Amino acid sequence: QVQLVESGGGLVQAGGSLRLSCAASGGTVRGYAMAWFRQAPGKEREFVAGARRYGGSTNVYYADYADSVKGRFTISRDNANNAVYLQMESLKPEDTAVYYCAAGASYSGNIDSERSYDYWGQGTQVTVSS
Repeated sequence: QVQLVESGGGLVQAGGSLRLSCAASGGTVRGYAMAWFRQAPGKEREFVAGARRYGGSTNVYYADYADSVKGRFTISRDNANNAVYLQMESLKPEDTAVYYCAAGASYSGNIDSERSYDYWGQGTQVTVSS
């Protein structure tokens, strides 16, 4: 059973940066799809960024981003340390949300769909002040 723990959230002014970390334990996530989702107050949880292998037999990963964060956020993974990160730049008040890390064993399915992920962290709060 994979457990995910997020860290790095906090309060930042608009235009600032934060780096979120997600540490996995209980098993390796080396070949897993990894993603970040977020949920703002009163809104549904939404996809932010994901990184997944092209296929089951490759070690080549690709990344995808929500349009709202393209050019500002970067997802990266450290397979050796069983971790994934989200570097967030040029933060805006509308980025305020609880950010969740997710891991999925399948390399198929939609990378931006919650149904593609089997494990979830407890979330970390990001608040961007104007």
